[in-house]
Amino acid sequence: MRVVPGPDQLLDTVSVTREEARRAFGKPQLYVVLEHPRHVEIQVLCDTHGNALWLGSRDCSLQRHHQKVVEEAPAPGIDAGLVRQVGERCVEACRHTGYRGVGTFEFLFENGQFYFIEMNTRLQVEHPVTEMTSGIDIVREQIRVAQGHALTLHQSDIRSVGHSFECRINAEDPLTFAPCPGTESMWEQPGGNGVRVDSHISGGARVPPYYDSLIAKLITHGATRDEALARMRVALSEMRVEGIRTNVPLHQAVLDDEAFCAGGVDIHYLEHWLARRKNHDADR
Repeated sequence: MRVVPGPDQLLDTVSVTREEARRAFGKPQLYVVLEHPRHVEIQVLCDTHGNALWLGSRDCSLQRHHQKVVEEAPAPGIDAGLVRQVGERCVEACRHTGYRGVGTFEFLFENGQFYFIEMNTRLQVEHPVTEMTSGIDIVREQIRVAQGHALTLHQSDIRSVGHSFECRINAEDPLTFAPCPGTESMWEQPGGNGVRVDSHISGGARVPPYYDSLIAKLITHGATRDEALARMRVALSEMRVEGIRTNVPLHQAVLDDEAFCAGGVDIHYLEHWLARRKNHDADR
């Protein structure tokens, strides 16, 4: 991926990127993406009996270095009829190709338009927010479909109820983002109504330096977006991790940001927010 800051640099950038693509993937084709898009996804579930379902939308725009940090479902501020139209085209594509299993259609969204990026043919890290809003155990359905069973649900059964957030809890410094492997001396996870924690960690566990720094996914659900946000703030305040540093303070700061709370920030927002915070700290 390369950013083209001005038209005079377009041809040189395209030439270099095409060669990189050819060497990496055997094909020189490129996507030209938008200036201030959001990252919006559609979750699908398909069996071998001709059934295909779409389970609603997700917004994964809060990213750093193209890595998702916070996800939510449904994507806020997008016309429900437009989302339904795109969802129906996604499952139509799945039927046409004979796709089986779970998958995610990823789009850039800007100025009321969806632009296809790719399809991820697997279960994604952010699937819990869709599980919380749809009430469907996507992992269970994935296993059933792999065993050859037909889906027992119909599209008319699918509902998106309330709102859900997921914060990716990483073993990393919240300011420098350097990985922070080590042994945890304390691990206390939050709980309560509308709170879910997906993790392999327990007290005394060792976080090795060899893998991705993700150690937990903290998920909340509420009747409204504001309620889900409020529950996430409380859940983050109740999370106790000692012995290693985590990005919990970063999540707490982001969830108090006015623009994020309003919903609909683009994929560049977090990096601009981090740059402003860095400059502010340097001026103090």
